[in-house]
Amino acid sequence: MGFRRSRKVIHGKTPGELDAMQAAGEIVGRALQAVKAAAAPGVTTLELDKVAEATIRGEGAYPTFLGYGGFPGSICASVNDMIVHGIPDNVTVLKEGDLVSIDCGATLDGWVGDSAWTFGVGGDAALRDDVRKLNEATEYVLYEGMKAMVPGNRLTDVSWALEDATLAAEAKFGVELHIVDGYGGHGIGHEMHEDPYLANEGRPGKGPSIEVGSTLAIEPMLALGTEDSYVLDDDWGVKTLDGSWASHWEHTVAATADGPRILTARY
Repeated sequence: MGFRRSRKVIHGKTPGELDAMQAAGEIVGRALQAVKAAAAPGVTTLELDKVAEATIRGEGAYPTFLGYGGFPGSICASVNDMIVHGIPDNVTVLKEGDLVSIDCGATLDGWVGDSAWTFGVGGDAALRDDVRKLNEATEYVLYEGMKAMVPGNRLTDVSWALEDATLAAEAKFGVELHIVDGYGGHGIGHEMHEDPYLANEGRPGKGPSIEVGSTLAIEPMLALGTEDSYVLDDDWGVKTLDGSWASHWEHTVAATADGPRILTARY
């Protein structure tokens, strides 16, 4: 998604509106916790989808992803070389050592929370060393990048912070990283995908200004072997072109006078 028209500012939300977004976001966090707890060898991604949907509906919200643009699931479940948008099914059976990215959204009282969490089936100890480093690095990039989500910065200050953190992460974790081309974060509020589009790399100081109450879904996507990808015949799933594994982490974040506020915390 690109800019539909020029915008000078990412308009801020009121404290009450941010609280409402956080209520939705915390439901997403609990759904992700439930899915991670259920993810084990022999479990299908469709079973994980049912866990997420039950958790979200049990909280009085509804799954934002379900039916969005025709998407058939309540979560995106992307395994190993699938970067994003994997459709949950009863064919994909998890194995020990798989790397699973779960992207999830919930809508509550007209506000949306959106978050993604990538983890190893069987825990970090079950992952290949390079995959574990990739996943730790992507988490690091998310938290470093969101530090730029402060009033007075511009949109691409966040993009540059993510890119700079990726370069730092290569040295910190001792792994070569590739920023997936063509995918990134977005504005969020009453709708899951709002302007502006947030690239995961780029020169700083460009795009609309961030003000108190501005909200963005910040979501770095990194791969071990390439920045290039392709879309499956289902028109949803995105895989790395070379089959290398990928990681995806995301939080909905608000800019406040006290610094970045995570609205999708996983307690």
